[in-house]
Amino acid sequence: MKTAVLLSGGVDSSVVLSLLKKQGYDVTAFYLKIWLQDEFSFLGDCPWETDLSYANNVCKQLDVPLEIVSMQSEYWDNVVSYTIKEIKEGRTPNPDIFCNSLIKFGMFYDKIDNSFEKVASGHYARVDFADDKYRLLRAPDPIKDQTYFLALLNQKQLSRALFPLGEYNKEQVRSLAHQSNLPTMDRKDSQGICFLGKIKFSDFIKHHLGELPGDIIEMETGKKLGTHNGYYFFTIGQRSGLKLGGGPWFVVKKDVVNNIIYISKENIIKRYKNKFIAGRFNWIKEAPPQNANMQLKIRHGEHFYNSTIEFIEDDLAEVTIDPPDQGIAPGQFAVFYDGDICLGGGVII
Repeated sequence: MKTAVLLSGGVDSSVVLSLLKKQGYDVTAFYLKIWLQDEFSFLGDCPWETDLSYANNVCKQLDVPLEIVSMQSEYWDNVVSYTIKEIKEGRTPNPDIFCNSLIKFGMFYDKIDNSFEKVASGHYARVDFADDKYRLLRAPDPIKDQTYFLALLNQKQLSRALFPLGEYNKEQVRSLAHQSNLPTMDRKDSQGICFLGKIKFSDFIKHHLGELPGDIIEMETGKKLGTHNGYYFFTIGQRSGLKLGGGPWFVVKKDVVNNIIYISKENIIKRYKNKFIAGRFNWIKEAPPQNANMQLKIRHGEHFYNSTIEFIEDDLAEVTIDPPDQGIAPGQFAVFYDGDICLGGGVII
């Protein structure tokens, strides 16, 4: 089977390439150049050069062709600009979700010809076919499972997606890398947002939006406790980075218009919410779930909530979760599950 492998220069995608090559797949590796070199030149050298070096070394060892595909303009238009816009509006973006749905399993499909039957990546997830529909399934490793970031994929995208690491945990993947003596076998996992590399998110925001001094106010008393450099540096539920004594303090509200951050520490349980509105849903089976009771994630990780969903309109619903959560913020994604099956999700409004 002719397969395009998305090779990032990390250990996960390197093991994917090695596994498929050993299994007899006709593989070509593709490195997606999404790094905006000119855009981030103020921060020094671009890390994509190191990533590409690792990718080249892996391909040489495995005797696999490597193609570099420039998707910088597509990435800026669809992921980076979305991120900046959401931050400026005081919302909490998730660019990795759009990177997967719009770039890696979206516009990249248009960069390769139809002779590539599958596009493989190093995501920890599974795909199967049942009842005439493709299904996105959780990986058995609850910590590494990445279906949350893949929840906006559709049937057409899943029909070509291949996730060879879906049955492995991270320790097993590292072991496979060592068995094959891959150049990336001891390389540390990347952390943070996909397009930032080693750049701090706060530096990225400061570059694009600058600093905007404002007040930090205690929610209960209305007392000013300090100042901040811009509401867009903070997210609801945050408890670090406030640089205030007498804590812990939590960010409980943002006034975008007046550039005020409201914080609280007493009776913080009162700030927990068990309901929110979500919309702009993507249902992987192309229809809303029939069962209103589902499991839910509102952020990547192993933690689930029990949830019920009640549709207000076709693409708008009230979601109730148990237990409540103090970090629910507009812009986050609510992703629904039925056991191991990822049903899809929507944006918290």
